[in-house]
Amino acid sequence: MDLNKNTVIFAGGGTGGHIYPGLAVADELRVLAAKNNRELRICWIGNSRGMDRNIVEKATEEKQTKTIDIFYGISSGKLRRYFSVKNFFDLFRILFGFFQAFHILRREKPAVLFSKGGFVSVPPCFAARILKIPVYTHECDFTLGLANKLNLKCATKMFVSFKETKNKLSDIDQKKVIVTGNPVRAVFYNAGKEKGLHFLGIDDSRPVLLVLGGSSGARQINELVYSNIDFLCRHFTVVHQTGLVNSDECKALELSKKYSDYKPYSFIYSQMPDVLACADVILSRAGANSIWEAAVLLKPMILVPLCGNGTRGDQVDNAEFFKKSGAAEVLLGNHADDDNLKSELSKMLDKNTRAGYVAAVKKLVAGKKPAEYIAEIIYSEVSK
Repeated sequence: MDLNKNTVIFAGGGTGGHIYPGLAVADELRVLAAKNNRELRICWIGNSRGMDRNIVEKATEEKQTKTIDIFYGISSGKLRRYFSVKNFFDLFRILFGFFQAFHILRREKPAVLFSKGGFVSVPPCFAARILKIPVYTHECDFTLGLANKLNLKCATKMFVSFKETKNKLSDIDQKKVIVTGNPVRAVFYNAGKEKGLHFLGIDDSRPVLLVLGGSSGARQINELVYSNIDFLCRHFTVVHQTGLVNSDECKALELSKKYSDYKPYSFIYSQMPDVLACADVILSRAGANSIWEAAVLLKPMILVPLCGNGTRGDQVDNAEFFKKSGAAEVLLGNHADDDNLKSELSKMLDKNTRAGYVAAVKKLVAGKKPAEYIAEIIYSEVSK
C-alpha cells in the first residue's frame, strides 16, 4: 500500500492524560509543517464513547486554529488483569475496534501512526502493523501500561518520559526506545501568573495552594481538604478543583461561603495553565500528565498517588521519582493523613524551602521540549 506522506494519524484516549500530550505533539507537527511550507492532514482515532471526541475537538475550538482535521471514534474495550465477565464482552469490542481502525487506516494511508496509549490505541497499532504503516508510541508513566506493552510489539520506536523506564526493558526492546520526556502543550510554557490571579479573582498576598485530583476528581484528596479547611485557609488561598465525578458540590459550596480564601471549581478548562502559573504549591494526584504540566511551570508539589488494588502502581512510581529527584514530597497510603498533610504544607510556607524544590524541578525539565523533540522525529519519518 502506498502511504500518503501528507497524512499522520494519532491514536489514544480514555482519559485526558492519553490525549493532551498527543495534542501537544500535533501542534508541534503543525509548526514544523508550516516552516517547511507543507500542509499536513492530522487525524485522531479515539474512543467512540466517553470524553475523547470532546477533548480533541475542544482543543481546536479554544485555540481557534486547526490541530486535528478529523476525529474517528472506534469501539474500545479494556483488557483487565483479573477475572471479570466484562473481559468476555470487551474482547468483541476490541475486535470490532480493530476492523474499524483497519478500515480507517487503509482509507487514509497515513505515513505514520502515533499512539499516545490507552486501550483504544491497541487496535489501531495492530492494524497499522498489518498494513505496514510505521508505528510510534509514547509512554508517559514510569512503567509501561498493558496497552503500551502490547503496542511496543508493533512499534518502530517508543518514546518514554523517564530513562529508568527504558532500563527496565529487554535489550531488544531498548533498541526501539528513545527517552524524550513527557509532551506538554505549548500553552503551559506561555502561561501567565497575572492572568491566573485575574481569573480566580485573588491576589498574591498569600501563598496560593492549588489542589488537583484529575478531571474526575480524587475523593481522598477532597476529604483531606475538607477536614483541614481551617488550617489551609489560615495559611493559604486554596484553589480546589474538586472534579466532575468524585466531588461533593454541596460541601464545597458550603465551605466557600464560610471561608473567603477557599475557591472551589468542579473543573478548570482553558484557564488551567494560567491558574497553575499563579500557584505557589500544588497538592495533587501523581498522574504523569498533571505532574509534568506542574513541572514545566516549576511548581513545588505534594503528591498523593493513587494506590491499592485498583491501580497498577504507576502513580506511586511517578511520585517516588519526583521525590527522589528532590522535586516533590509524597503522602502515600496511610501516610496521607491530616497530620502529615499539615506538616508538609507547613514546610512549604517558607519561600526558601519552595525555592529548593523549584531548583530540583528545573533540572527535570531542562533541555528541548519533549513535544518538539517527538514531532521532529515523526516529521523526519513523514519526510522520507
